[in-house]
Amino acid sequence: MAPAACAGVPYREVQPENAKKTKKNAIASSLEELLHFPAGAALSPRCPPPPRRSALPGDGAPRQDKELTARGAPRRAMDKSELVQKAKLAEQAERYDDMAAAMKAVTEQGHELSNEERNLLSVAYKNVVGARRSSWRVISSIEQKTERNEKKQQMGREYREKIEAELQDICNDVLELLDKYLIVNATQPESKVFYLKMKGDYYRYLSEVASGDNKQTTVANSQQAYQEAFEISKKEMQPTHPIRLGLALNFSVFYYEILNSPEKACNLAKTAFDEAIAELDTLNEESYKDSTLIMQLLRDNLTLWTSENQGDEGDAGEGEN
Repeated sequence: MAPAACAGVPYREVQPENAKKTKKNAIASSLEELLHFPAGAALSPRCPPPPRRSALPGDGAPRQDKELTARGAPRRAMDKSELVQKAKLAEQAERYDDMAAAMKAVTEQGHELSNEERNLLSVAYKNVVGARRSSWRVISSIEQKTERNEKKQQMGREYREKIEAELQDICNDVLELLDKYLIVNATQPESKVFYLKMKGDYYRYLSEVASGDNKQTTVANSQQAYQEAFEISKKEMQPTHPIRLGLALNFSVFYYEILNSPEKACNLAKTAFDEAIAELDTLNEESYKDSTLIMQLLRDNLTLWTSENQGDEGDAGEGEN
């Protein structure tokens, strides 16, 4: 029995801040337009917010108010360095949707990303999509357990479809960034392998929730991206390189879980592990920790997949890069 897909690392749920009602709520509505309170801030029902449009004295013609910052100055678009800093802050606050939005804006500027920016983008979307993948598995399991209760099953199905739509939107956002900006702008083999692996990953995530012809398409696209990345990695990268190892790890998971091909999965994982072991002397300090961690995941998956007396269904580990 194939193990369920793994989201990689645990994802902690970000708890929203509790809004506190204070005496300032009485004047909140009058400040709403100036200070741009976030959605959900309490407003007094007796003080409705003023209209968004105002007229210049004497002309009678309405005009659109300019967006203001908290100090009343026109809001300036963030440059690349500011967006990257915002992404780092969002990561520390575990606000991965904000982190992804910031790195999406960086990517859409059309420049090749640095290694740091590339990793920030990957971490952001890995967490954003990982939360939905985890939720989808939970709801799917609950839905299966309520087969005898039509009302509960319908509720579970509708909620699962809502999560699926969110997951699909996220994956399509990432795939658009990859095709439109990242892959075409990649000048180094390492970057190209990284982005093609990422493309394979997000088509695989779509495959997990797809059905019918749509599933066939996403599976084919995932395999094509993985295979292209795999060929480049064999020519251009050392067997111990963490990106090459991470690609082998996730490609083998694709074979095992999506294509139901345990033999191919094991062969790919074992070959990658053995080749890395044979060239351990090529490991440098910078990538030693990442490479050895992925090698451990490859070995764990091989143990899981080849065990004939495996009693419990396990999760196949995935790479994070």
